[in-house]
Amino acid sequence: MLNTAPSPAPTPLMIRTIIFGNSGSGKSTLAHRLASSERVEHLDLDTLAWKEPGVRQDIELSTAQIVNFISRNEQWVIEGCYASLIEAAIEHAREIIFLNPGTESCQNNCRSRPWEPHKYASKEDQDKNLAMLLDWVAQYPTRGDEFSLAAHQELFASFCGKKHELKSNEEAQSFTCG
Repeated sequence: MLNTAPSPAPTPLMIRTIIFGNSGSGKSTLAHRLASSERVEHLDLDTLAWKEPGVRQDIELSTAQIVNFISRNEQWVIEGCYASLIEAAIEHAREIIFLNPGTESCQNNCRSRPWEPHKYASKEDQDKNLAMLLDWVAQYPTRGDEFSLAAHQELFASFCGKKHELKSNEEAQSFTCG
């Protein structure tokens, strides 16, 4: 006799994804796309890492805000370049994505990025910061801070869950969760 009982419905994929990489690597673009397509909450770490432009928020307060976000949202995408803040969330992640398209691609992305109103009062203010940003992006492979290639490689290497290193804009554009 054949078993005619219905198969159980597939378990929905739990989206808890962290995206990190250099400035201009495409973190925000990918995070917005994934959060929108998966209908999950999105946290840009820039929104809680700074008190005001150039003045960093107390790390304990930023960490508490991350923990609060995670506790309020079952599914999410978190993105940023702050290794210290990513460490506060990574134990809750099911998947991480390291965007590492190279310095030249990151600089080109910075040159073509749209106005970021959560960071700058105007597109003109943003453009005034471009030369400094391009120089900062170029220092990614040699810096020793939490924003560096070395810090991001360490996060990637130490994560035991599902992980992806995407090395081009094209790989990031075609990436889907799961």
